[in-house]
Amino acid sequence: MTIERIRQEADVFQHRIWWRNVREYGAIAIVVIAFGLYFKWFPNPVARVGSAMVIGGALYVAYQLHRRASSETMPAGDALENCLGFHRHELERQRDALQSVWRWSLVPLIPGLAVFVAGLAVQVPIGPLRARIAFSVASLAVVGGIFWLVAKWNRNAARKLQTEIDNLRAIEP
Repeated sequence: MTIERIRQEADVFQHRIWWRNVREYGAIAIVVIAFGLYFKWFPNPVARVGSAMVIGGALYVAYQLHRRASSETMPAGDALENCLGFHRHELERQRDALQSVWRWSLVPLIPGLAVFVAGLAVQVPIGPLRARIAFSVASLAVVGGIFWLVAKWNRNAARKLQTEIDNLRAIEP
């Protein structure tokens, strides 16, 4: 494998990571805006506290995304070992971020979402208490299912990165 080929693969990978993070930051911005509007529109203090908690959780996720999974640029140099080492390190860093995404990207949102849904159940006149509890449980089950799918998708992506890491290790001098 040539230095040019390693640099090209690393550039393609870093470009993919950069675009993934742009999408993630965009999703975080949508969450912050939506829950900011909910905070403004819903008079119920429980829903408002939940909205503020979700915003705080989303901002924490943005910070963690930047800290754990930012795109890095390969340093200049022409040694094959340096290029391979850098690219492998970046693959490992992204793999580690994906493997722990549930801890730093999903868990921080759960308390705020739970409080928000409880506030909606109190605020929205949808019938007797049983119906409100059913609404809350169903809402949280949907969110839990989405979170489970996100965690599973990220675990699968981490496995693919591990395969790439193993392939690089096989050709390292």
